[in-house]
Amino acid sequence: MRYLSGLAWGWLGTVSATSQTISTQGIYDLVKRRIPQHVDSFEFSLVNATPSVVLSASEKPNDQFVVSTSDDGKILVEGNSISALSSGMFIINNYHRLHKYLSDIAHVGIYWYIGNRLDLAPSELPRLNEPLKGSSVVPWRYDLNTVTFSYTASFWDWEEWELQLDWMSLHGVNLPLAWVGFEKTLVEVFQEIGLTDAEIFSFLSSPAFQAWNRFGNIQGSWGGELPYSWIENQFNLQKQIVARMAELGMTPVLPAFTGFVPRAITRVFPNASVVEAPSWGNFPPQYSNDSFLEPLDDHFGPLQNSFISKQKAAYGNVTNIYALDQYNEINPFSGNTTYLTDIAASTINSLKAADPNAIWMMQGWLFYEAESFWTADRIEAYLSGVANSGDMLILDLFSESKPQWQRTDSYHGKPWIWCMVHDYGGNQGIYGQIENITQNSMQALASSPSMVGLGLTMEGQEGNEVVYDLLLHQAWSETPVDTEQYFHNWVTARYAGSGSIPQGLYHGWEILRATAYNNTNLTASICVTRSIFVNEPAISGLLDWTGFDPTIVVYDPADLVQVWKYVFEAAAAQPALWSNPSYQYDLVDITRQVMANGWGTIYADLCDLYAQSNASSAEIYAQGAKMIGLLNSIDTVLSTNRNFQLSRWIDAARAWAQGNESEAAYYEYSARNQITLWGPNGEIDTYAAKDWSGLVSTYYVPKWQIFVEYLASTPTADYNQTELHSQVLAFELKWQTEPLDIESKEQDLQYVVKQVVEAWPDLFSG
Repeated sequence: MRYLSGLAWGWLGTVSATSQTISTQGIYDLVKRRIPQHVDSFEFSLVNATPSVVLSASEKPNDQFVVSTSDDGKILVEGNSISALSSGMFIINNYHRLHKYLSDIAHVGIYWYIGNRLDLAPSELPRLNEPLKGSSVVPWRYDLNTVTFSYTASFWDWEEWELQLDWMSLHGVNLPLAWVGFEKTLVEVFQEIGLTDAEIFSFLSSPAFQAWNRFGNIQGSWGGELPYSWIENQFNLQKQIVARMAELGMTPVLPAFTGFVPRAITRVFPNASVVEAPSWGNFPPQYSNDSFLEPLDDHFGPLQNSFISKQKAAYGNVTNIYALDQYNEINPFSGNTTYLTDIAASTINSLKAADPNAIWMMQGWLFYEAESFWTADRIEAYLSGVANSGDMLILDLFSESKPQWQRTDSYHGKPWIWCMVHDYGGNQGIYGQIENITQNSMQALASSPSMVGLGLTMEGQEGNEVVYDLLLHQAWSETPVDTEQYFHNWVTARYAGSGSIPQGLYHGWEILRATAYNNTNLTASICVTRSIFVNEPAISGLLDWTGFDPTIVVYDPADLVQVWKYVFEAAAAQPALWSNPSYQYDLVDITRQVMANGWGTIYADLCDLYAQSNASSAEIYAQGAKMIGLLNSIDTVLSTNRNFQLSRWIDAARAWAQGNESEAAYYEYSARNQITLWGPNGEIDTYAAKDWSGLVSTYYVPKWQIFVEYLASTPTADYNQTELHSQVLAFELKWQTEPLDIESKEQDLQYVVKQVVEAWPDLFSG
């Protein structure tokens, strides 16, 4: 006899036949992986279960769960989906309304980089005196951007994906993007129509740039040709990923055939309707101006059918939602409204012919990025090509800063998801918009009947995890989350395993909540900031950048110094924190940010000194030495944690070569190039820059040394940025392939931080 007797069943409904065909084994396996000591402590039951594959993007019901203690002392989690069950198990640990269940006993969680901390749960779980209920306020919780697969996950292996998928499941994600291994299917489709391997592989891009090849922004691979072994290995990884998504009750969003093809397509289809896409990102025609087989062409439908059929054969019938973006940062061949309607109609028809239940998912980014092209009438014309609104699902990609749903009349009734980009290129500044993502998202839900989800669409998943966690928690609350209580509970769970939590940690995170994580000045900053020193050296123009790669700091830097003091001194009250991976990561990150903020001041002083015209070379060298010295200290701090090391990124890239040295060198070049020049000659230079040990010492330091040498030897009146750029670029190009001494040499964090504080007392005394 269940503890709930009729309560849960009355709330969730009755058991349907569908629930009998959905296995809960995936959620039990998750418990075995992450909380092995409690494999027998949980019981999961599906009630009135809903299938993961739906016929309309707007018809999926919200998820619901009830958590109680069964008669035999187990934690009983009942829900109408696998996602509801995993959310019910985890959210009682972390969600602000239900956090009391384990807040003062377990304090456990699972995190990016830090990894699993759920196994710190107590040996005996407490009984619940009354059931806890939860209901999502939106049916879909989406995760990942197409470019996240390049900026963050280019070289992930199964271990990293397994952690990511468990994180998604426990945070309620039920609609994840699944782009890995796309090239395998695409190559087979192209081979099937008679394109040669040489023609196909001249089109494909290297691992760190595949996202933009998939978008039709770039083609080809500078630095060498993509090995077929990469394609095969990524395909095998994708099979594991998709299978696990299905096990965890998620609906994978798989790619479709978009229409971007090798230039040789006109050899096999001489009369095909092929147009040339505009150039993108300053790339020369060799690497851009992709060929686009228009959906209006008779060959498009058969290629779409072949692509989707091959995917279904490989992964099973796990989804009917397909990602398809035709105009990501490239405008259509024509702005004629009839043409745009016909393009969309032909696209959805090709999907429906391949899968009668197909739902076309696209990013709404184009309507913001190319706003001058996408006028109101063109947007309406394009979207009207999909006659049945439920056949489309649109990601309002940048809702927290530049929402498009209002100006598009809620995408003219098409189901859409309120998303947060937050981070561009994997930049690492401490930054958030917690007021926008809690209040604005719920205002949108109340105002737009066609809003069906909340989602994470970050370009790079490189930190600030609390912000992403918060948005997914908002999906379970009808009112804006109480961020003060939420941050308090975040600290409690984040630093589990160290005994009592010092009050200083709560004080520090409360300051972060009110300052760095609560930017509302969107005129100044719309996304994560970056350190000034990652940019190309220049005498002006680097301070207070806005846009997608901002350097402006929208909080008082003194507030962050106060945060640092609270966090650093917490370990004096609780020395066990020095061994806590969460504390280690956060202290490195906060220390890095304090030092990066301070570096900007030293750089500005050098620029002011040089502008005086009468400064001596000795004075410039002295100020420059201070600037370079702080960079070296930043590198040392970053070296204490594997997650902030260049070697981690390069080692992961080289590992895919499985001992083949030529392939390892190719992957390493791709990895290095993305985070520096972003193109063979710096076409998108520094966009994906990182604050990483090894990168600071071998890349940024030499560049700023060139800068100091140039200032010391060049009179102010003769300063020439083009001349300086040439010197810097020569170094950058050489760095792409020269041997690096960046082996992981982790130093003791406690020792390093104390040494840095002694060396730079002014930075930490504000």
